[in-house]
Amino acid sequence: MLQNSLKALQTAIHRILFFCTVLLWGSVTLHAQDIPPKNQPDLPAEEQDSIPSEEEPIVNIAVQDSIKNDSIQPKKEMLTDVVDYYGEDYVYIDREAKKVYMYNKAYVIYGDMRIDAGLIILDYNKNEVYAKGIDSAGTYTQKPIFVQAANEVRPDSIRFNFDSEKALVYNSRTNQNNFNVIAEVTKKVNDSVVFLRNVKFTTSKNIDDPEYYFYTRKAKFVPKKKIVTGLTNMYIADVPTPIGLPFAYFPLTEDRTSGFIIPTIGEQNRRGFFFQNGGYYFALSDYVDLTVLGDYYTNGSYGFRVESSYALRYKFRGNLSFRYENLINSERGFPEFSQSSVYNLRWNHTQDQKASPSSRFSASVNLGSSRYYQQSINQTNNASALVNTLSSSVSYSKTFEGEPQVNLSVAATHSQNTNTQTINMSLPNFNGSVSRIYPFAPANGAKKGIIQNINFQYDVAAENRIQTVDSLFFKSEMFDNAQIGARHTIPINTNFKILNYISASANTRLQETWTARTFERRYDPNINEGLGGEVIDTINGFDRYATYNFSTSLGTTIYGTFNFGEDKKIQALRHVVRPSISYNVNPGFDQFYDEYRVPNTADPAVDEDIITYSRFQNTLYGAPGQNYSSSIGMALSNTLEAKVRDRDTTATEPKKVKLLNNLNFSTSYNLAGDSLQWSPLNFTGSIPIVEKLDFNFNGRLDPYALNNSNQRIDEFNINNGGSLFRLTGANVSINYSFSSRDFEGEEETTNRLDDETFRNGGRPDDLFGETTNINSGAIYDEDDDTESVTNSDWYNFDIPWDLRLAYTITYSNNRREDEISSQSLMFSSNLELSPRWKVGVSSGYDFKNKGVTLTQFRFQRDLESWQMSFNWTPIGSINTSWYFFIGIKSSVLSDIKYDKRREPDQQL
Repeated sequence: MLQNSLKALQTAIHRILFFCTVLLWGSVTLHAQDIPPKNQPDLPAEEQDSIPSEEEPIVNIAVQDSIKNDSIQPKKEMLTDVVDYYGEDYVYIDREAKKVYMYNKAYVIYGDMRIDAGLIILDYNKNEVYAKGIDSAGTYTQKPIFVQAANEVRPDSIRFNFDSEKALVYNSRTNQNNFNVIAEVTKKVNDSVVFLRNVKFTTSKNIDDPEYYFYTRKAKFVPKKKIVTGLTNMYIADVPTPIGLPFAYFPLTEDRTSGFIIPTIGEQNRRGFFFQNGGYYFALSDYVDLTVLGDYYTNGSYGFRVESSYALRYKFRGNLSFRYENLINSERGFPEFSQSSVYNLRWNHTQDQKASPSSRFSASVNLGSSRYYQQSINQTNNASALVNTLSSSVSYSKTFEGEPQVNLSVAATHSQNTNTQTINMSLPNFNGSVSRIYPFAPANGAKKGIIQNINFQYDVAAENRIQTVDSLFFKSEMFDNAQIGARHTIPINTNFKILNYISASANTRLQETWTARTFERRYDPNINEGLGGEVIDTINGFDRYATYNFSTSLGTTIYGTFNFGEDKKIQALRHVVRPSISYNVNPGFDQFYDEYRVPNTADPAVDEDIITYSRFQNTLYGAPGQNYSSSIGMALSNTLEAKVRDRDTTATEPKKVKLLNNLNFSTSYNLAGDSLQWSPLNFTGSIPIVEKLDFNFNGRLDPYALNNSNQRIDEFNINNGGSLFRLTGANVSINYSFSSRDFEGEEETTNRLDDETFRNGGRPDDLFGETTNINSGAIYDEDDDTESVTNSDWYNFDIPWDLRLAYTITYSNNRREDEISSQSLMFSSNLELSPRWKVGVSSGYDFKNKGVTLTQFRFQRDLESWQMSFNWTPIGSINTSWYFFIGIKSSVLSDIKYDKRREPDQQL
């Protein structure tokens, strides 16, 4: 930018000098004696007659040019635009000194170029221009400002010679690739080399008083390429620090460039000295990059990470990351020595919705070692460490428009339990569907009646399901027990009205299941050392079975309104009841079941036991139902609302307040059963007590009694001396969040901390603490346009704060245990002590185990150009650690940082 500005300044000065020369000499009156006489011989000046002879008349001779077109092209005029100049006090032309002075709020405008200064001096004798401010009563004002297009330079003064094309700029300030460069003297040698003296480099936005800077006496500046300096020292608040370098190199390329990433050096008790997160960045192209990072510990532990981000505008974007760590604790030969390895693969890909409206590809992958989040030495993620699942999905979907519409999708999914270390994968699965078809619908108008509303559709699902464990992942053994199958489904539905108030529906579903493998079972008396046992034979080959069922339902909505009068505080109550009843029947498919006989050694009266099985057991979709079932289901939904007089006297309408939201009851009766025909009565609901408070509850009520062995018996509990129902289980959860914004009438932004943790089943808030990325430690965005604060802004009298509470209690009484199985209270709070100080805490208490849950303290400090954070987890069943970080926000100087941490305790 400085090079462009000086070059533009050079061109502008040429133009200004030419203009001022024309202005100066055009204002001089030409006298006859100043014009040399014609036809005089070359004589000494004192002998030449300056006055023409009277005998020689002045004759005007018109000579006709024989050549109509001049072959020599005229010179192009230098000034091609209007020149505007101004000096509020005066514009003075000194003919003797050959200078032009413009004073007080002076400016010169030509085209897209403008120079503003208190004083502008053009010396056409020396071919120099000089612009500076005005020093009045010790105050230096109206400093030069040179602007051309988007380039701007603000020095104290400028001196430029347009013959040598060299310039001296005093106290210049310019920005180069997020660097603010403040130089006492700048000497432009040519278009590609500029020398600087007494220079300050900083990323601070406060150029007049930067909170930190790097100071050097001499520097060489190559525009858009680099800055090379001599001895460089860091200053903080104008105080020199011991941090110094014999030389410094600052790259200034505008595009991304490849380069080394400086590692973090430290020491860890169990692994020794280490180099962490050092590597190389590859700027492969404008669309994709690659970062390779590695760690090494002196006891032999190591790790590496490969990251890549890619993007194609208006098409897609994504990022890929793979991390591997070989962890060694202590030294070989010591009793506490152990060795393990963990890895993690992440891939996120999103497609622009406008890229292809009829097809879409997306990926969200998070798979790897089950213990990665607990044992990794390169990240701290308390929230993810407490989640028991990892999940992934890669899918492609395509829609074929038309009547009917056809949808196809192919996906690969992954689900991993980090506690049991079991992995379930669907690689791949295929889903296809044809939209609903109404064969009896009228060509025009709405569908009416049971016949016209008959519709059906077609769905197909095919899958290759793999179940394995962590230790066999990515090995050939994981495919040994793969299950392959497909299921075709044709649902047929209709709906209609009965007496205009009752909604009725009827449904039947036809299914055909395909499998590539079945299992035959038989008894072999010769196995197990002659004791005999069951033998399962795997039959490879295509097999199928078909099933069907039928269901119907009736439902309606009942409104009950109670008016108390408009003069009452509660003007009205409205109770909405939605009862429904359904009937389901599922035939038994005995034809798909076989038998084999087993000798009975327990009961001498019985020679053999008959074992019934289906060859479709343990296949992908399982075996069809053998027993006939017929049941009636009943459900009741309730909503209670009130109209309340608004406290605002200017309001014309009363407020609507929900007193009870979705209080639901459901149960069923088995018509085909001989005993225990009633299922437990399930209930769920929520009570919106106050705004931002979620009060949810659910439970189960069993009508049957228990015997002395705590087993359900076919006798109602009320007939056994008890109540009408037994409460066998219940759960209550209360979530409440509020902040200082609630009292100020402001909207609170959604606080979703870690989308990855949320996708895997964790909480979207910070009740489990915040994630710490040890690679960067950044908490503030370097692109935030935060204005520099004055001293008065460092103190915040209105201290923003927020508080989140979550209380859960679970009651269990299935077998007369009558106990609270779990009860906990969790909270999270953040407090902004000043505009740049923020503290937070996440913790809780487990009333069941009588202990404090995972606790994290957070301290965050915005130091304008710097940032500082300290996260401490002193209590936790998984991680107890701390991490301190201080560094420069700007990515240009991201390697200038200091971090220190204590690794989490490893759960081996």
